[in-house]
Amino acid sequence: MPGIRAPSNYSEEPPRHPALKINAKEPFNAEPPRQALVSSYVTPTEFFYKRNHGPIPVVDDIERYSVSITGLIEKPKELFMKDIMSLLKYNVTATLQCAGNRRTAMSKARTVKGVGWDVSALGNAIWGGAKLADVLELVGISKLTSVTPAGGKHVEFVSVDRCKEENGGPYKASIPLIQATNPEADVLLAYEMNGETLNRDHGYPLRVVVPGVIGARSVKWLDSINIDSQVCQGFFMQKDYKMFPPSVNWDNIDWSTRRPQMDFPVQSAICSLEDVNVGRNGKIAIKGYAVSGGGRGIERVDISTDGGKTWKEASRYQKPGIRYIADDEKSDKWAWVLFEAEADVQSNAVIVAKAVDIAANVQPEKVEDIWNLRGILNTSWHRVHVQVRHSSM
Repeated sequence: MPGIRAPSNYSEEPPRHPALKINAKEPFNAEPPRQALVSSYVTPTEFFYKRNHGPIPVVDDIERYSVSITGLIEKPKELFMKDIMSLLKYNVTATLQCAGNRRTAMSKARTVKGVGWDVSALGNAIWGGAKLADVLELVGISKLTSVTPAGGKHVEFVSVDRCKEENGGPYKASIPLIQATNPEADVLLAYEMNGETLNRDHGYPLRVVVPGVIGARSVKWLDSINIDSQVCQGFFMQKDYKMFPPSVNWDNIDWSTRRPQMDFPVQSAICSLEDVNVGRNGKIAIKGYAVSGGGRGIERVDISTDGGKTWKEASRYQKPGIRYIADDEKSDKWAWVLFEAEADVQSNAVIVAKAVDIAANVQPEKVEDIWNLRGILNTSWHRVHVQVRHSSM
């Protein structure tokens, strides 16, 4: 398309921070070290996880770049960056999380297919841009519309990005029209991240941000928007990112029996400690993140230092100095909370974290119960091991 192109190889990749843990080089998939992840409420852009399916698109002429809106609507339109930037700008703090976050731990229970992620395939950013609900009004779709007169019920986002899963075609995904046209859902066409112009890895010049939903639906490098009567038929909506029971394997899978995954379940992870830690006995700091999908806040984070026999509650916070209340208007409902607790560890210990959201959804205890062949949505209790070396003094 004019102004932007998808390279045919990986010779034009952007620079990346050397501290990132690379899980795949081509396409580039990487996450920050877990301790760096929770050092701030807003994740620095260079430490925000990178999830890609092909070479990073290149903008040659921003003036010629545009997004077409077509489909089951009365007045299709082509929008340039100046049109989108002329709309009221919103800043939305939202955590994006890859559906495969914590996949490596699930694979240890039983092998799964997919990029191996530790606990850092997520990040919390301040996204700046136009609300999709405002953009769709430009093509005659009113706020809170669930179906257009021509029968459109879904909003499909098509990327400039080309990927092998689509046989060289574009990456695409969709959300329901009622979500897209609801200003309270805060779906953005974003051109800023953390107060700066989007960088190439994160979708420059324009991306979709769908808060509360798995990252796969927040399409980067937006090419076009299509209003359709059915859910997007692309690979990543139909043959990936669906939650199957542990009994389904690659021989008996029927993709059509499951709906595309949207909201993320409640999740937490300890980030101040690695999976196995060796240290002296005494006080130990336990820090991490907790987040749920659909705008559901975190009601509680429970910490155990004896493998889950007894529990105590961690403190939760978002912005420094402001008390976090899960469903308060001052809280960022689409964003993670960070948690802290202190434990006195005198002998070898298994430290566990589990979060509870405002709907009282709680993380499952065992990964085996939620094992699935693609290794998505590992939200089981997060456990780390501490081995105590007693001082000889």
